[in-house]
Amino acid sequence: MNEVAMFAGGHFWFMVPPFIEVPGVEKVMTGYTGGYLQNPSFEEVTSGNTGHQLVIQINFDSAILPYKKLLEVYWRIIDPTDVNGQFKDRGEAFRSAIYYNSQSQKEQAEQSKYRLTKSGRWQMPIVTEILQAPNFYPAEEKHQNYYRKLPFHYLHVFKQSGRAEFIKRFWQIDKEDMKLLNKLTAIQYEVTQKNKTEQPFENEYYDQKLDGIYVDLVTGEPLFSSTEQYDAGCGWPSFTKPIQPYQIKESLDHSYGMIRTEVRSLYGDSHLGHVFDDGLKVKGGRCYCINSAALRFIPKSNLKSEGYGEYLAVFKRK
Repeated sequence: MNEVAMFAGGHFWFMVPPFIEVPGVEKVMTGYTGGYLQNPSFEEVTSGNTGHQLVIQINFDSAILPYKKLLEVYWRIIDPTDVNGQFKDRGEAFRSAIYYNSQSQKEQAEQSKYRLTKSGRWQMPIVTEILQAPNFYPAEEKHQNYYRKLPFHYLHVFKQSGRAEFIKRFWQIDKEDMKLLNKLTAIQYEVTQKNKTEQPFENEYYDQKLDGIYVDLVTGEPLFSSTEQYDAGCGWPSFTKPIQPYQIKESLDHSYGMIRTEVRSLYGDSHLGHVFDDGLKVKGGRCYCINSAALRFIPKSNLKSEGYGEYLAVFKRK
């Protein structure tokens, strides 16, 4: 069933990547809503004089991806307590809001906001509004999928925006939490928390043949799929790409006198492994070499019962 969702959360460049690769999402467009001008420009909207907000419009298949899952993504990428903008983007055009297109969406949005309020995560009131969706005006082409058009500039301005620091402060797990320490085996703790590497060819998933997805052992974040797994000969599970690149953090690793690119999970901040540029050329040339001890495998047959039903769509594209 085709539905449309609309969210405002600051600069729309940064709102696209968290949603674009989620199974069930068919299209994400940046644009403007509200205000009194028809077809406003970016300059007019960001001047703060038109009453518009920067938003994204998401076309999704609700038979695959429930609306509540979009709401879960949304709350994790904004500051719902900021009444005057988002992070370093200030003014009415950058305020957060959920725009609903049906009574069901309205009720689900209100329920999710209530649960977030009751969670006690935020010391200040949640001010994100829930409003009926007005007209949507697509943004100029240069603003569509900006992170793909100019990736280096996108990463630069994203790092300067304050979002990454906010997500780290409010959503990453507490690494000193005793529940975490008690949950992990010795090797799992050493790998995910101390950046160690397990033995090649002596780990759980290096030769896995079943269909399913791999999630962060600590947080359950979906990371990789068996559809992109292959035998790279390294002795660890290897993948051509993540399920959702947004869920993966990459950074230079100078340990052991080498220069490598480390891979970590976004919310768990778990050390996963490294990515190399010697992968399959027909698949983009990248090879994500990941420690089994950082992962939990969920068979395809268990995805729905474990709350990952939307990821069944990954295997329909196989």
